[in-house]
Amino acid sequence: MSQAFIDRPNLDQLYDPPMERIQKAVLPALLDFHRQYLAQATFFCLATGRDQGLDASPRGGPPGFVHVLDAATVAFADWPGNNRIESLRNLAADDRLGMLFLFPGLDVFMRINGRGRVTADDGLRARLAEGTRVPKAAIVVAIAEVLFHCGKAVNRARLWDPAARLDRGSLPTPGQMLAAMSNQGADEAAAMDAHYDHAVRNDLYG
Repeated sequence: MSQAFIDRPNLDQLYDPPMERIQKAVLPALLDFHRQYLAQATFFCLATGRDQGLDASPRGGPPGFVHVLDAATVAFADWPGNNRIESLRNLAADDRLGMLFLFPGLDVFMRINGRGRVTADDGLRARLAEGTRVPKAAIVVAIAEVLFHCGKAVNRARLWDPAARLDRGSLPTPGQMLAAMSNQGADEAAAMDAHYDHAVRNDLYG
């Protein structure tokens, strides 16, 4: 990092303190309205870390895929992705985590901060199954903080605006990028794109 940008600004001078109602809205357990949002939640980003570094991982599923076990505990299945399993390895070393929920069409986020553990408990895995698919592992989260976050970022990004959607041809495709990194040609790129397009739509739980 450039030395020109390394300073230690006084953050309390730069930013006003949060309003009292914002501070009071940070709670140690779920209330009924948190449960209502979780029952509709289909996507969140999971933040974890350890000495080797930090990781942010997308998680998605049908409405309610994050299960409420009790007012201070939630759980969700770990479904296959790229098999790097960075989140699971991080939690084995450092159980702190953050969850940031997005709700399509709504100008609000919900956040859960807490501590997570990975489990292969048969009963919980069965409870988190999707149809006949049973996850290999689940993550149980002990809630330390739950709060709502304003949706200004959604509107700055025009996230739910159909006019802001990117044209699929405006950026390199996954196949094109993989082919470039492995010194392969256009035919291989097209084959990888076909495989990727099928997998991300059809191989959701395996």
